[in-house]
Amino acid sequence: MTTTFASLGVPEELVKVLSAQGKTEPFPIQAATLGNTLEGDDVLGRGKTGSGKTLAFAIPLVAGLREIGVTTRPGRPTGLVLAPTRELATQIADTITPLAQAMRLSVTTVFGGVKQGRQEQAFRRGVDIVVACPGRLDDLMKQGIVKLDDIEITVLDEADHMADLGFLPVVTRILSATPDDGQRMLFSATLDNGVDKLVRKFLHEPVTHSVDEANSPVAKMTHHVFEAPTATEKHALVRELASGTGRRILFTRTKHQAKKLARKLTAEGIPAVDLHGNLSQNQRDRNLAAFGEGGVRVLVATDVAARGVHVDGVELVVHVDPPAEHKAYLHRSGRTARAGEAGDVVTVCMPEQRGDLRKLLRSAKIDVKPQAVTASSEVVDRLVGPRADHVEPAPAPAADANGGRGGGQRRTGGGRKSGGRGSSAGRGGQPRGQGGRPAGGQSRSSRSGGSRRGGGRPRAAV
Repeated sequence: MTTTFASLGVPEELVKVLSAQGKTEPFPIQAATLGNTLEGDDVLGRGKTGSGKTLAFAIPLVAGLREIGVTTRPGRPTGLVLAPTRELATQIADTITPLAQAMRLSVTTVFGGVKQGRQEQAFRRGVDIVVACPGRLDDLMKQGIVKLDDIEITVLDEADHMADLGFLPVVTRILSATPDDGQRMLFSATLDNGVDKLVRKFLHEPVTHSVDEANSPVAKMTHHVFEAPTATEKHALVRELASGTGRRILFTRTKHQAKKLARKLTAEGIPAVDLHGNLSQNQRDRNLAAFGEGGVRVLVATDVAARGVHVDGVELVVHVDPPAEHKAYLHRSGRTARAGEAGDVVTVCMPEQRGDLRKLLRSAKIDVKPQAVTASSEVVDRLVGPRADHVEPAPAPAADANGGRGGGQRRTGGGRKSGGRGSSAGRGGQPRGQGGRPAGGQSRSSRSGGSRRGGGRPRAAV
C-alpha cells in the first residue's frame, strides 16, 4: 500500500498545498518522522543531505501551531527554526511559507548581513514562525525586541553544521530561553562536535529516526576523479565541465578564486555567478535567484554554499579544488542528487594532490579510481552532455556602492490522532489569556497532568 501524506495524518489543507507542488508521496525521512512529529513527540532525525528534511519538520511545525490555536502577538513568536546560514534560512522559509499561509500563519526570517529594521518591524507587527540564524536572533533577544517565552515548537536544522561554525554556545542560550515543555525537533547528519550534548540537554525522550548512515554518500550520486597534468589543462577541463546546458555548481577553496573563475567563465561565454563571504546579502540573493531560476546555469562557490544552497535540478558538482576534509566533500557533493534525483560529482586533481585526495575519499567512503583526462577526453564529453551553443559573453557585473560587484549576468539563450498531544485542558486549540497562557491562568507545568510529556495533544476543536 502506497504511503501518502494524507495517510500519515497530514491535515487536508497542507495535503492540498503539497499536491499543488507535485508532492504526493513522502520521502523516507518524512515517512519515518511524521507519525511522531505530528503527535508532538520530540524527534531526532538523521539523514544525509538532500533527503527531504526541510519538509519533514515544516509540516508538523505548521500543523502543530494551527492545532494549538496560537495567538499572534508582537515580539512573541510561537514557532522557531534555527539554521546555520542565511541562504539555508531563506530557503527553509520559502518551503514553510505556502504551508503556513494555508493555515493563516505568518513567517519571517532573521539573519545578519542586513540591517535589522525590517526584522524589528516584523516582530512589532507580530509573527508566528521565525526562521533564524543564531547570531542575529541572539542580538535581537538581548535588545528586548523578541522574547521566546511563547515558543511551542522549536526546530534545529543542520545542527552539526552549526557546531562546525561555533554556534553551539549561542544555540544553547536560545534554546534555554524557550519553554522546557515545548516540542523540539533536531535534524543533523552527524552527532559530533557537541550536537549530542544538545540532544541530551534539550530533547526529552526523543524518538530517533536514521534513514541513512551518518556521512554516507548518496546512492544515486556518481563520483569521478579527473587528474589534470598542468594548471592550463585544469582550467580547460573546468571550462568544459561548466559548458553543459544543465545547472552545475563549481566549488573553490577561496573567495578570490570563486570570484575570478566566475568572471573568467562569463567572459568565455558561459554565464556564471559567484557565491562567497565577501558578497553583501543583496548580492547573494541576486546571484542565487539568477542561478535558481534558470537564467544562469553555473554557480561558483566557496564552502559557504555547501550547506546553504538547496536548488533542485543541479546535475553536476565540480570540486575545482578538493576540500580540506571529508565532511566538506560530502556536503559540497550533496548539492546534486537531491530529492531522489541522480547526479554526478567530479573532483579535479593535480598530480601533487593525489595522496591527500586518496585519504579524503577513503574517509568519505568513496571508492573511485582517478582518471588522467584532458578537456577533449571522451569520458568528459559524455559527462558534460549537450552544450549551449552560440552564447554571447555577458558584460562584467556592475560594481555596487561598496566597491563589490553584483553577480547577475545577462541571459542569452488529515488531522492528528485524538489524545496525541495532551489533554483537552492543555493545548487543544484553547484560546490564550494574558501573556499567551491558556485562558483560566493555567501554566505550562500544569498542562496534561503536569507536563506535555507522555500525554500528547488532541485535535483542535473546529
